[in-house]
Amino acid sequence: IAKEVAKLLEMKAQLGGDEGKHKFVLKTPKGTRDYSPKQMAIRERVFNAIITCFKRHGAEVIDTPVFELKETLTGKYGEDSKLIYDLKDQGGELLSLRYDLTVPFARYLAMNKITNIKRYHIAKVYRRDNPAMTRGRYREFYQCDFDIAGQFDPMIPDAECLKIVHEILSDLQLGDFLIKVNDRRILDGMFAVCGVPDSKFRTICSSVDKLDKVRAGALGCNCRCWSFSESLSLWAALTMVRENWLENADKHRVVLVPPFLWRGGTQGTAISFDLSLARGLDYYTGVIFEAVLLQQENDHVEEPVSVGSVAGGGRYDGLVGMFDPKGRKVPCVGVSIGIERIFSILEQRVEASEEKIRTTETQVLVASAQKKLLEERLKLISELWDAGIKAEVLYKKNPKLLNQLQYCEDTGIPLVAIVGEQELKDGVVKLRVVATREEVNVRRESLVEEIRMQTNRP
Repeated sequence: IAKEVAKLLEMKAQLGGDEGKHKFVLKTPKGTRDYSPKQMAIRERVFNAIITCFKRHGAEVIDTPVFELKETLTGKYGEDSKLIYDLKDQGGELLSLRYDLTVPFARYLAMNKITNIKRYHIAKVYRRDNPAMTRGRYREFYQCDFDIAGQFDPMIPDAECLKIVHEILSDLQLGDFLIKVNDRRILDGMFAVCGVPDSKFRTICSSVDKLDKVRAGALGCNCRCWSFSESLSLWAALTMVRENWLENADKHRVVLVPPFLWRGGTQGTAISFDLSLARGLDYYTGVIFEAVLLQQENDHVEEPVSVGSVAGGGRYDGLVGMFDPKGRKVPCVGVSIGIERIFSILEQRVEASEEKIRTTETQVLVASAQKKLLEERLKLISELWDAGIKAEVLYKKNPKLLNQLQYCEDTGIPLVAIVGEQELKDGVVKLRVVATREEVNVRRESLVEEIRMQTNRP
């Protein structure tokens, strides 16, 4: 049998086997996705709102490499370090894909000896996590970060970060939301009062951070702090922590949020002090916060329930010093907007409402009413392009006018500039408003100004 099998394999090799016929499944890698033009239009709308807010608060923009030296990222994320994507050795350097934008920012500050900056950074990060695509949880995703680095009076930059979260979520009209606020020093004080060893503080913080994702009973002894925070009133807990653990110098710095955050908010918006908020990353040192969207499950529910975190951040005063040769610290506080979860919510909302989304910004289609006018159409569209007008033309020599008008209907182009033999003789262009079907003859030299006026573009 072995001899016969060998003969058959030899014959197969001579015939060429299945070479060139390898079958594979066309799909994106696990935890990633493609975005259609319609989806990208929604994303751009969200990005523009976020960037506008960041710029309104005076932030500069920076960028950093998509991968870092592995040692740069090691030891900064606690238990989540296992989710870092490591790359193969390239030219003698051990590299990893960036896990977030905060650690690269701290490295950037230390490397360039920057002690004062307000910056934003929007870029992709990578996590070898268990994806939940329907809830906006991916392995490759964007983060939108705003950070303030420098030595300032207590809680003023922290409060601005909270205000930014409020502005962005209000602007995007996602519905009611809650901004939870806590302080890592209070958490550490609670752990100390409970008798938890210092070496276990960060591990337990990570466990508390996961309480909304897993059953508390599965966390075992790590939940002593949870029962502690539930069994005492807020005032009693804070009093015990302040008297037994917090240093006097820190007492007036803990969660001192200026009152302007409570003024002028949208209806249904609240800021809440929450002892159970932990934020699992190791580098947080002070105030921490997280924004969650709220919804009523049904008419009988009096209290709104959380449908997921859409922003988070906090103070990390020791991270830059980890990269500085002399250990010099640069106080930092920042916030990250959960763009993917926000996008998932908006995408579902658009699909449910069947809202028509424009995927281009074309202002006008250059069309013709008769045949043999391709050269004139191309001449006119060239003039419009040179003037900065966003214009299109159908790629046919002699398209029917009806087909050109239908193209505008389908794509949402608001105007049609029609050239015909009579218009060419008179030196005008017939400008048609697609929505109302109104037409007006416009002098050729006035066409650019008229299009700008009609589309409200500078």
